[in-house]
Amino acid sequence: MKRILAVVLVLTIAMGVFAGGQKDDTAEETQVLKIAHPVIGSNWSPLRGGGHEVRWQSLQWASPMYFDENGELQPYVFTEWSSNSDSTVWTFKIADNAVFSDGSPITAEDVVGTWNLSTIPSTRHERVNLFLSGVKGFEDVKNGNGSEMPGLKAKGADTVEVTLSAPDPIFAQKLATALIPPVKISIARGADGEQVPEWWHPDNDVVVSGPFMPESMDLDGGKVVLVRNPNFFGPTPKLNKIIITTVEDSQTATLMLQKGQMDAHTELNTPTMIQDLGAGFAAGSILAKGHQFWIDSSKKPTDDINVRKALIMAVDTNEMFSVAFPDGPNEPATQVVNKVAGVDPNYENYSYDPEGARAALAASSYGSADKLPKIMFVGISNPSHEAAAQYIAEQWRQVLGIEGTEMKPNIDSYDGPDQASIQIFRDDVGTRVPDMVSYLMGAIHSSSGNATRKMGGYANAEIDALLEEAATKGVDDPARIGLAQEAQRIFRNEYQFIPYRYDTMSKWAMPWVKNFAKNDDWQVIAPWAVEIDEAMKADMTAK
Repeated sequence: MKRILAVVLVLTIAMGVFAGGQKDDTAEETQVLKIAHPVIGSNWSPLRGGGHEVRWQSLQWASPMYFDENGELQPYVFTEWSSNSDSTVWTFKIADNAVFSDGSPITAEDVVGTWNLSTIPSTRHERVNLFLSGVKGFEDVKNGNGSEMPGLKAKGADTVEVTLSAPDPIFAQKLATALIPPVKISIARGADGEQVPEWWHPDNDVVVSGPFMPESMDLDGGKVVLVRNPNFFGPTPKLNKIIITTVEDSQTATLMLQKGQMDAHTELNTPTMIQDLGAGFAAGSILAKGHQFWIDSSKKPTDDINVRKALIMAVDTNEMFSVAFPDGPNEPATQVVNKVAGVDPNYENYSYDPEGARAALAASSYGSADKLPKIMFVGISNPSHEAAAQYIAEQWRQVLGIEGTEMKPNIDSYDGPDQASIQIFRDDVGTRVPDMVSYLMGAIHSSSGNATRKMGGYANAEIDALLEEAATKGVDDPARIGLAQEAQRIFRNEYQFIPYRYDTMSKWAMPWVKNFAKNDDWQVIAPWAVEIDEAMKADMTAK
């Protein structure tokens, strides 16, 4: 069994911590939420934009706005937003009572400073382009040619004005994320303009804006303690404590959940998850996000479109999905997009066609399987992904005679020249706003990280032009969706991916955990409302 690493995230609020700054040792410790976490984390910066830690950023940081469980945009740090007639200039008003944990107000300068800091290359924010790429000056700052976007301006203490390079009718929706929350810029950005190392660590007197604040972080020992933010401008949290322990082994985590030693998990994916923990554990709404096996067309042998056709047609994607998720809760993928308006009812999924696959391989520049180089996968990082990838490899063996395949969790697992030879990337793409154009811009546009990294610099000028034109259309203009659908149909004929699954935003929590809903941005929608039904837990774990 793999070793169990411990990262403990403790949110302590009912033990008298804020009673004159002294802990009340007589207070009963109740309402403790225990979460199993799949990896040990050492970077809790809200400006990282990636990693498993982002699942819990909404506990510490208040987002500009957020989407509720119905997909409706709700105010948070910003209470008002509006644009000019062509959606090129947007104005945002900060809530009058929005303050940091030290009681100081969240200002427009903090917002502008946060977004500039998130964009400079050295910050290495993994997803900043999803939110701010339309801002005037973004590309210059992102490429290291400046440190301040001229499109961001503080208009007084409580108003932010944003000028875009092109019309964007859904720009406000893009800001509804916990991945670019306003931080106190005076402590996060140094005199050199760079992000201050570990400014987010409590030893460095960090202040936060969300319901909870860090009391201590022992990163080497794997322990993080958060306590209630005494100046949080939202509702008082119901939980007394949350303990997050990193448990690398999925079977161990499952057993701990069954015994009540854990209450929830960050992201548990096993083929028997529902059988082991019940349908309610995995239940949730479908996300606008899909996992696919993306094909790098810059590498051999997948630089040959006939090889790509063969690899795709040799796989029965519905059967692959049933192997990975025999009882759900996700759904099998067909096209790139899902859930958003514009899902194409006339889209033709790739068909399972063994004869066609063999004919395509024979027509390729390689001619037969024995002349192909090894085909390597990355992103095979949990049991369900492994089951799906093993199914693909077996289909290739049976249908095409391909024997040489290899799988690793991530690209860093490969050494030497192999690292530059990976052809298949299992990864997710999606959108945090209910918009098809945004979804495809992050998946198949040449500027997207998915195209540049996962598909080897994939670019199609016709697709780019269609999506760029679509992005300027109003949300009620049918051309917005029509242009996006045309772009996706063109991409389908490039044979760049094996459809895998659409994600459910699973609760990943036992039945006694209440109000643990998350949105498409992985935010806990209302962390202040999460609570434990103590009686139900005692009853269920006693059986």
